[in-house]
Amino acid sequence: MKQLDNEFTRFVLVGGMNTLNYYAAYLLLHVVLSVPYMIAHITGFFISFVISFFLNTYFTYQVRPTWKKFFQFPLTQVVNVGASSVFAYIFVEWLDINSTIAPLGAVIFTIPITFIVTGKILKR
Repeated sequence: MKQLDNEFTRFVLVGGMNTLNYYAAYLLLHVVLSVPYMIAHITGFFISFVISFFLNTYFTYQVRPTWKKFFQFPLTQVVNVGASSVFAYIFVEWLDINSTIAPLGAVIFTIPITFIVTGKILKR
């Protein structure tokens, strides 16, 4: 497919799949198991993080995963989890947005910077 020749397109596609992985874990924890939203958010993030590493190495950037890259990969997510946590908190606590949808809005703000940082680490 011609559309998948672009790294950013593949990154967004992987991000979409990763968001679904995250959101499924988040809803399971928060809605089904009644875990507080912030704990569910961070736990869902870490589950999707591992999946994201492998999808980004193999599919997005088409590089071989290594232990070194795996241990550097969290650096790509420090900004992501930090910013998305702040936005989720602001959306829920200050803007009174429902805690089941607030994390989805937060994700939108983190995509461009995460793409840049991820590429710098995985393509070394």
